[in-house]
Amino acid sequence: MTLRRVDPPVREPERDRRDDDDEDEAERRTTNIVLVIGAVLLIGSGLWLANAMLEARRADECLSSGRRNCSPVTIAPQPLR
Repeated sequence: MTLRRVDPPVREPERDRRDDDDEDEAERRTTNIVLVIGAVLLIGSGLWLANAMLEARRADECLSSGRRNCSPVTIAPQPLR
């Protein structure tokens, strides 16, 4: 029976590992920024859609009750004299 010598695994130099960590950190930061922007856009579009649906429902209820002038009235601002 003979014993075999096992060599320890070869490690990368410290500076190469640090460069990889910096790249990983930059990629994570970029990914997080993209995800936050996507989440803000998704929430904003969801709020806009919910508001549009509420306005459409109000107009539909107004029309179905038999009223004729259901659209909101907008008044132009008067110029200062």
